[in-house]
Amino acid sequence: MAVAISFTLIMRVEMPNSPGAFNALAAAIGDAGGVIAAVDMRSVSKAAVVRDVTVNVSSDVIGKAVRAAVEALDGVTMISISDSTFLAHLGGKIQVEPKIPVKTRQDLSTVYTPGVARVSMAIAADPSKAFNLTIKRNTVAVVSDGTAVLGLGDIGPLGALPVMEGKAMLFKQFAGIDAFPICLDTKDVDEIVETVVRLAPVFGGINLEDIAAPRCFEVERRLIEALDIPVMHDDQHGTAVVILAALINAAKVVGKELSDLQIVVAGSGAAGTATIKMLLGAGVRDVIPVDRAGAINRTDRYENSHWRWLAEHTNRENRRGGLADVLKGADVFIGVSAPGILQPENIQQMARDPIVFAMANPTPEIMPDVAAPYVGVIATGRSDFPNQVNNLLAFPGIFRGALDARASRITEKMKLAAAHAIASIVADDERSPEYIIPSVFDVRVVEAVAKAVAAAAVDEGVARRQLVLSEGEDITAST
Repeated sequence: MAVAISFTLIMRVEMPNSPGAFNALAAAIGDAGGVIAAVDMRSVSKAAVVRDVTVNVSSDVIGKAVRAAVEALDGVTMISISDSTFLAHLGGKIQVEPKIPVKTRQDLSTVYTPGVARVSMAIAADPSKAFNLTIKRNTVAVVSDGTAVLGLGDIGPLGALPVMEGKAMLFKQFAGIDAFPICLDTKDVDEIVETVVRLAPVFGGINLEDIAAPRCFEVERRLIEALDIPVMHDDQHGTAVVILAALINAAKVVGKELSDLQIVVAGSGAAGTATIKMLLGAGVRDVIPVDRAGAINRTDRYENSHWRWLAEHTNRENRRGGLADVLKGADVFIGVSAPGILQPENIQQMARDPIVFAMANPTPEIMPDVAAPYVGVIATGRSDFPNQVNNLLAFPGIFRGALDARASRITEKMKLAAAHAIASIVADDERSPEYIIPSVFDVRVVEAVAKAVAAAAVDEGVARRQLVLSEGEDITAST
């Protein structure tokens, strides 16, 4: 099934000012699969008219077909064509605005020289004051090398920039966090780590994004060791948190305990490895990782250190074979791998009321409508089916809580707290096979996650700020 990505074309066309000319244009657009949404007249003469024609299309393929059909019409000239998606990105999607207007000399001397010198001296004497007196308090860097962008792969730092801008928008809209995209023109681990460490004084947290495995593991580990601010690779841990949240509720729907589940995880890259570790941390006792070569086990030898860890800590029965083999009798399938690898007959060989999370994007391991007759619960990463497992449920609240607590790092306990907070949004009387995870637009999610994460940071001893300063308190006296 092809993924529909709808958008709008705005075509400025010149055509003969004659009866039937527009009908021919409309017919060509409709035959190509477009739907006319609006028509605006731009100019008229005796011989010709210029119109702006707004056309809704369901995919890029249809958009190209509509354009070709219009351009093929006799007497019709395509003056210009715009795409609503590209228009939304013109000049970038974020900007920096001052919080205080500068209209007088007094304003200028307060926010800049000479008044700012007093603030700079205070921070120089006590660097921790930077958390109160600069943007560090509420700013996250969204860092990528552009090597694993969405489903596009290695498209480089410039190709990654629109995605990182979008992530920065989501931080602001959902959690009130100021975020800025940092796209690095290097794939070298040492250079990535050194660059981020040197930029870190400006930021209160580092969100790593779209960095290919296994490099992402080393980058994250070294940055966590080097910095005293939260660092999280969202493709790993955001995914893992939301999967666990969904699984907590899915298990309740089918009447099973997490500790009793046998879970097969297809895909042992960044997201798969992080998910497995989180499942084990949540009390799951039997997880079987599967990759292209089959189940990871203690019999085979692996050069990849992450696979060696998985071999030592998972697959209790040391099962071997391909995906179809290890799925027999399993309670849960979690796919973070490739489209179309799961078949209905595989699900039929699983335990009663199987749980299937087909997370490959944009095309899942099995389409929900195909799997539906055979499952107890199914979830995907898609927005056009129920139970969308989306990182947006996790990362805004996790960083909001970490920043509020002024945490030095994001611990496993903080991530587990986030998962349980997300799951708790779905009440007992609301939970069903088609509602195991809240909507990304549920306004309760970020607040619940932030509070849970901040509380866990205090419990873990990584919080450096336990109480919100009251209005009017001397902010220079405390950090």
